[in-house]
Amino acid sequence: MTVGRSRAGTIAANTVGVIFSLLMLFPVYWVLNTAFKPADEVLALTPTFWPKNPTFDNFVSAVKAPLFMQDMLNGIVITLLAVAGALVVGFLAALAIARFNFRGRKGILLVILGVQLVPLIALLIPLFLMLQSVSLTDSLIGVSITYLVLILPYTVWTLRGFIYGIPRELDEAALIDGCTRGQVFWRIILPLTGPGLVATSVFGFIAAWNEFIIINTLNSPGKQNLMAWLLQNQTTRGTAWGPLMAGAIITSIPVVVFFLIIQRNIATGLTAGAVKG
Repeated sequence: MTVGRSRAGTIAANTVGVIFSLLMLFPVYWVLNTAFKPADEVLALTPTFWPKNPTFDNFVSAVKAPLFMQDMLNGIVITLLAVAGALVVGFLAALAIARFNFRGRKGILLVILGVQLVPLIALLIPLFLMLQSVSLTDSLIGVSITYLVLILPYTVWTLRGFIYGIPRELDEAALIDGCTRGQVFWRIILPLTGPGLVATSVFGFIAAWNEFIIINTLNSPGKQNLMAWLLQNQTTRGTAWGPLMAGAIITSIPVVVFFLIIQRNIATGLTAGAVKG
């Protein structure tokens, strides 16, 4: 007897899946649709599902808008600094937790999990006062450090699972062959954790690139990212929906490019640390 879903059940499940996918993709389509519409079509009382007169003027307006290019550069710098710092610090912390026995190790893991339960908005005032005390408010470095700290718990927890998946016998065999602890780290642990670093960097990049509450609170308009720029273009005098949607599309391009660069390692990275940990 074959265990499985009947033909009718399979058709029903596929139909529900297709409908759900269309519902999820419709907002993305509407952003694209609006981005290529002229202003009169965007503000028309009867919405159209396809631009009658497609135009690139909205993209030109978005790129030429004040602070757009500056905020894009700010976002790239902040995101790269935060992700790189989180990977370095998080990898070393995960290595210590996974490979060494010391007092308080379980307590550290509980703290890492507990930090992720704290609402982000509850940290805004303490973060502002802390950064202000060391003159790091309204600076890219201050926001980069803040994002690094926010990404770090997930990075440590995830990389710990990947390192646990590397057999200790490999370390011992390398030490017997004459390798030092440093050589074991560089030649064995680091290369084998590569897919995990890639998978973790995806989360860190998206989290840092899409964040706007902290940077909108700590920094002035000239030192913010594109997410804050999108928010500031919605004013009480009205919203230019065409350029705003075009700006949203341009904002998503760095994430797509980053994903395409490392896509070959993502599948391996997402499953490599799932066995142990």
